[in-house]
Amino acid sequence: MVPWTTYKSMYDAALNQSGQFWLDAARRVTWTQKPRLACRTRADGWHDWFPDATLNTCHNAVDRHVENGRGGQAALIWHSCATKERQAITYHDLRRRVAGFAGGLRSLGVGQGDRVLIAMPTMIETAIAMLACARIGAVHVVVFSGYAGPELARRIDDVAPKVIMIASCSFQGHSAVPAAPVLNDALATAMHRPQACVIVQRRACTAPLLPGRDHDYHMLEHSTPVGPVTLRSEDPLYILHTSGTTGHAKGIVRDNGGHAVALALSMELIYGCKPGDTFFTTSDLGWVVGHSYGVYAPLLNGCSSVIVEGAPSASLIQALCHEYGVRCLFTTPTQMRLMRQEGRHPSGVILPALARIFVAGEYADPTLLDWARSYFRKPVVNHWWQTETGWSITAHFFGLPECEPTSLMNEIGRPAPGFRPAIAPAFAQHSCGEIVLSLPLPPGCLAGMWKDGGVRVPSTYLDDTGRYYRTFDEGMIDGAHGVHMLGRSDDVIKVAGRRISGVQIEKVIATHPAVHACAVVAVPDDLRGQRPVAYVVPVAGTGCALSSEEIIAQVRQVIGRWVGLRDVRFVRHLPTTISGKIRRRHLTAC
Repeated sequence: MVPWTTYKSMYDAALNQSGQFWLDAARRVTWTQKPRLACRTRADGWHDWFPDATLNTCHNAVDRHVENGRGGQAALIWHSCATKERQAITYHDLRRRVAGFAGGLRSLGVGQGDRVLIAMPTMIETAIAMLACARIGAVHVVVFSGYAGPELARRIDDVAPKVIMIASCSFQGHSAVPAAPVLNDALATAMHRPQACVIVQRRACTAPLLPGRDHDYHMLEHSTPVGPVTLRSEDPLYILHTSGTTGHAKGIVRDNGGHAVALALSMELIYGCKPGDTFFTTSDLGWVVGHSYGVYAPLLNGCSSVIVEGAPSASLIQALCHEYGVRCLFTTPTQMRLMRQEGRHPSGVILPALARIFVAGEYADPTLLDWARSYFRKPVVNHWWQTETGWSITAHFFGLPECEPTSLMNEIGRPAPGFRPAIAPAFAQHSCGEIVLSLPLPPGCLAGMWKDGGVRVPSTYLDDTGRYYRTFDEGMIDGAHGVHMLGRSDDVIKVAGRRISGVQIEKVIATHPAVHACAVVAVPDDLRGQRPVAYVVPVAGTGCALSSEEIIAQVRQVIGRWVGLRDVRFVRHLPTTISGKIRRRHLTAC
């Protein structure tokens, strides 16, 4: 139970008695060695949370619930939109399967600190692999299964995994897409070679096992089970890549202890969920929402988690909510637009167990939120967070007894405990500007960036003073701590909640021999939130033909179809500043 009755009392406690606040929050987690110190500054200037404590995240997410009598409760409930398969496993079965696969990874030589790259769609086996890594102290690196070979190769070289895991196929709509050719293409390009590859065979499309390299997942799952190892709070749990202004994928590192404390607190404080409740997120496990609220947070809290492969229809979401008594639904504005477009029940739906709905990942306009409230007849709220933060920077707090101010319901909420947003010093004379966060960031945020085989200070996120974390989002902060978002201040495009840098797409287009220059900008999209538009300047006088179809095909081949590029505009020149920088705002206005 949260000890605060109002937002002010909660936020003031986190601000003025930070150490005691987080030590109290840490009681939601089972520790091998309990923390006595909340936060410590590292030698490199970044911060570690609960640095004198030890624990195991997998034990907290799985084993302790079996030990506390929840073994028969559903832990994970999975549905495939492509194959219509369903699977539900209890906490007892999850512990057995995770312990077995952890033993399988051990048999392949995987130990503490080794990376395991998991390029798989949202499946029960994906979650088991994540938890098995956590069990033995390996670092999982989940990669979106829709990436093409070259993009997968870049991530392989970045983290140098000891083992790579794939499913034999993923799906685009209802069409099976073999994954082995993508893996082979990536390994032919990558400089790093894993010691082994593991393949989950699916009925829709099996993959041949290459002798000496490939291993069958289900055989490994029947290995001798192993128990959870004791890890330091600051030891890495996972690496998750995100795009940024440089166009290069950045590996965000998450720790064990701070991550567990923050997510356990958020389930109670923000989402108002109790052990035994059912939580449903529509996010792919390859993205941060799938990590935080498809797997870890619900399981840390002793909830049942519903996960789906593919994009569920409005009718399927309703059916799953009804069948499993979902209490909290976490989805994206894009999914809400699909529901509104489908419109099978214009008068709305009745879902007695559903208490509230949360959206994140992209901008949700007030009209959409109002439609959703009318349709579901439940509270529907937006909140703001990033891959880097791992949980909400701002939110609406359904675990507090007080009612949320109506004036904030269409905004992204007020700061979560430990987050101290401010307008960047460069905008000190203005009422709005880039929102920055005072350091240290609270537990659950990035422990650093993966670089050259280790964890490094995330210097690319720091402002010139070194005192603030840059969010690259612009907005306003009112007197009641309410944060009002205006938009991105960099070029990251959010396609249905998935982040892709415009520079990253530009680099692919620029490799075409007939392209002289190009720029990619985001434009609003009624369904997907945003979509990329490419402005291309052809090379003059080469006689080399250039078509929009070629450009689109090239981007799909290198990055993947999910990017959604379908609008290529040929221009004579790009607008630039005196220093030669492209004026992307001018292109967006075209």
